[in-house]
Amino acid sequence: MPTPDTEGTDSPTVLSIIIPTLNAAATLPAALQSLNASPIVDEVIIADGGSTDDTHVIAADLGAVVLDAPRGRGSQMAAGAVLAKGAWLLFLHADTRLEEGWEDAVKAFMAHAGNVDRAACFRFALDDDAPATRRIERLVAWRCRVIGLPYGDQGLLIARSFHDALGGFRPQPLMEDVEIIRRIGKSRLVILDSSAVTSAERYRQEGYTLRPLRNLFCLALYVFGVPPRLIEGLYR
Repeated sequence: MPTPDTEGTDSPTVLSIIIPTLNAAATLPAALQSLNASPIVDEVIIADGGSTDDTHVIAADLGAVVLDAPRGRGSQMAAGAVLAKGAWLLFLHADTRLEEGWEDAVKAFMAHAGNVDRAACFRFALDDDAPATRRIERLVAWRCRVIGLPYGDQGLLIARSFHDALGGFRPQPLMEDVEIIRRIGKSRLVILDSSAVTSAERYRQEGYTLRPLRNLFCLALYVFGVPPRLIEGLYR
């Protein structure tokens, strides 16, 4: 991966990107290509949960480090964080690509000394022009603004020191993003002025109404204390 211009050969790694994958060959190229040209990315770690497609080959061909990890996004991202060398960590999903110019927002956040004890997420966007996608995007923006609850497809930018102090991602099969955001807290969360564009394929397959309702129902179950392992069957 490209590295920032620094003096000497022992310069510290600044930004590590961690992407959990499972049979992500269809979407991973776009996700990695949005990162490959960036000079602020020191390393990209693919934490794979047992893919049987070409995920490993694609990741390696595009310059990422591939790590086999116990299946489950929480476990995979925790394993990737252990391997990462960066002072800052950026967790992304494999079906999400960052819009052009994302580096400016990330650099500005990392450069502010007060943000070492805060975290940041991107705005949510879908790669579909259907009117229903704009409604979903507005709903997500409201949820982030009022409740302070972005999901994992909006990424998570966090200083290594803050991540470690929080205890990182929990090894749970579902709602790992909600769980860590609740520990961070709304007052310590910033929405960056840049979008993470997620594939709308699942919405097209499952419905622009049914999928959000299903997600909301799963979230409600989790908030009321239903174990993630029980919710997973409904979600899948």
